[in-house]
Amino acid sequence: MVRPIGHYVHHHGDGHRQRAIAIAKASAWPITLLGTGLAGRSGGIPFVDLPDDRIGDGFSGDDGCSRPSALHYAPLDHDGQRRRVAAIANWIAEARPALMVVDVSVEVAMLARLASVPTVYVRLGGLRTDHPHREAFAGASALLAPFPAALDDPDMPDDIRARTFYAPGIVPSRPAGTAETNDVVVVVGRGGAAGDGERWAAAARSSPELGWRVIGPCTVPADPPHNLSLLGWVEGAESHIASAAVVVGAAGDGLVNAVIAARKPFICLPEPRPFAEQYSKAERLGALGAAIVCREAPKANAWPGLVAAARRVDPAVLASLDVRDGARRVAEWLARLGDAGAIPRRRSA
Repeated sequence: MVRPIGHYVHHHGDGHRQRAIAIAKASAWPITLLGTGLAGRSGGIPFVDLPDDRIGDGFSGDDGCSRPSALHYAPLDHDGQRRRVAAIANWIAEARPALMVVDVSVEVAMLARLASVPTVYVRLGGLRTDHPHREAFAGASALLAPFPAALDDPDMPDDIRARTFYAPGIVPSRPAGTAETNDVVVVVGRGGAAGDGERWAAAARSSPELGWRVIGPCTVPADPPHNLSLLGWVEGAESHIASAAVVVGAAGDGLVNAVIAARKPFICLPEPRPFAEQYSKAERLGALGAAIVCREAPKANAWPGLVAAARRVDPAVLASLDVRDGARRVAEWLARLGDAGAIPRRRSA
């Protein structure tokens, strides 16, 4: 009997879950997802729904206590945390996984490694060279980056790059037969704050010849212009992106990969994230000429110029960053690691 691969899914934002499902569906190797809130949201993939480790509502990453320097999040006297660790350890003991993909948690990577499971750690963007990340990287058998190598932080050490499998395009984002419109599509992600409806109303008024569609959570402006549509959460966001004349949004992996796949002019508005993840990626996009980048919120009268500049971006630059069949590539790579035992042997002295 083939031993499964476990895939830990972080519960902040939705990109982790989407990546895990895409990889599992492309894999001939059995994969089990482990995460919080997966019931009814696992895409038909076997899963273990973990007790919640968050303090209060939402997830700020602050555990409210001091901790060893090798950890990021370890709340004390938290029943959900105790039961979560026990659930992961029990699954490992019973399933005896060949490999554990961790997307993302330094603590879960350490737990799996302590439980004698080879790990693949998912590297997000930004310069993650702090002590906890370095320890998780050192304990992993391999590293996985869900973005092109060209978008990696230029200060990332060579030894980390050398151990990284770069895999953009994991989540399918190429809907066929989508007609292009004259709309600007604003994408508000699940991991950030709700969009400011007044801000997008002012942007739409600045360009009355364009339609403006906002997908994702957004407040409702007091006097919305006729060319602004607030669609809220939508199924098939990639279809909206594919039909856009210009896409506006943050620098999260999911949106950046969808823009690259659709070859769409992109106005990138990076948001504050740990380790300056989005600012790092946005700077690389700008340096490559793949996007128009605004670190500060544009004023309303700036939007016509920004849209015009975005439309001049060469789609060939976006094409150079694209990799097709990302999920299949990752699934085959994981299978090779599983077949090999994913255990780096210590060299002889």
